[in-house]
Amino acid sequence: MTVHGKLGNGFQEVIYQRALAIELRLEGLNFERECEIQVFYREEEIGTRRVDFLVEGKISVELKALTKLEPVHYAQAINYLEAFNLEIGLLINFGATSLEFKRFSNRKFSSTPQSANLPEQQK
Repeated sequence: MTVHGKLGNGFQEVIYQRALAIELRLEGLNFERECEIQVFYREEEIGTRRVDFLVEGKISVELKALTKLEPVHYAQAINYLEAFNLEIGLLINFGATSLEFKRFSNRKFSSTPQSANLPEQQK
């Protein structure tokens, strides 16, 4: 909310990413920006994806700077949760006049670590 309050809407997503990184650092939170994960299909790696932020190794945060969120953006946030095997994710849209955010829960979350798709520092 602080970032949107200071910058408003109208900037590209990368500007909000940089500002949010400053706020997370000032709050003393551990995070990775542009955190890359491997995507597997039937035990074979088929590519990689990046989540905007992985906070405290537990929460994915996906940022947008759009006038309106579409169902595809919600699906993307859920896919990242499942690919990372994370329980909680946030989708934050800085593009609207008022800040928009949605919290997601991963119904497929397993407390048994699936280290094959986590970044090296999370293994």
